[in-house]
Amino acid sequence: MNRESDHYHHHAAPDYNRAFALGVSLNVVFVLIEVFFGVVADSLALITDAGHNLSDVMGLLLAWGASFLAGKQPSKRRTYGYSRATILASMFSGLLLLAAVVLICWEAVQRFFEPAQPVGPTIMVVAGIGVVINSVTAWLFVSGKDHDLNIRGAYLHMAADAMVSVGVVVSGFVIWKFGLKWFDPLSSLLIAMVIFWSTWGLLRDSLNLAIDAVPRGIDPAEIRAWLSTQAGVAAMHDLHIWPVSTTETALTAHLVMPEPPTDDKFLQELAFHLQQEFGIAHATFQIERGNVSQPCKQSEGCAE
Repeated sequence: MNRESDHYHHHAAPDYNRAFALGVSLNVVFVLIEVFFGVVADSLALITDAGHNLSDVMGLLLAWGASFLAGKQPSKRRTYGYSRATILASMFSGLLLLAAVVLICWEAVQRFFEPAQPVGPTIMVVAGIGVVINSVTAWLFVSGKDHDLNIRGAYLHMAADAMVSVGVVVSGFVIWKFGLKWFDPLSSLLIAMVIFWSTWGLLRDSLNLAIDAVPRGIDPAEIRAWLSTQAGVAAMHDLHIWPVSTTETALTAHLVMPEPPTDDKFLQELAFHLQQEFGIAHATFQIERGNVSQPCKQSEGCAE
């Protein structure tokens, strides 16, 4: 006898539409400020940085679009909706940040051999504005950075930009006042190392989710042990745990029960507990009596 549990759906994820709208607006304004003062001060550095910040606006739009798609209802062909877009967006965010690290390092190495001209007060003031705007934008996403990879990607983009702007202000002041031109590329390399350290975790986790690995923070051995000890369960196999999005996880399992339950209460309680204790929003179980001679492909004893 085969039976499947009803899905137990968790509460809706936090709505970051306002945060994305404000973040994009602030950064578009900052790009315009950099272009304006870049032209006025005849600073190629400011105009170039405006282009870099425009790419971060695109990163925010990417994350925002994925968040919007994840909220769309499933269809007959897309039975999980567009939730997986958040995984793809977080992966692309990681790749964009990694590319930024490479460019920062390349420019820093070049400046060791060809030091940049001293940074003037105008550039330092504009960079200071960038520190404020990027820090505020990063703060908008700080509450979700530990629970949603897509939001973490947006947060890291803004936090990285804030650090770069801090580096411009500090190194600009040091060069301007003390003439230590080597401080600029050194600070850039240190900032690049910090960005890389943060980005590597984002990229690793998003790639794992993209290939349906068990999300970090969920212990499959613990879930297997818990399901195996439930009343009436003689054995269990075909346990699969995979991400539906950056915030939702699904599970399927075959439970061998010689005396299966007569109603759905047992299945509903399993799904409810998995949601509350393990954060698994979609749980489906197949009940078997255990009298089939041919076991399933991934029966107990197979390598995990």
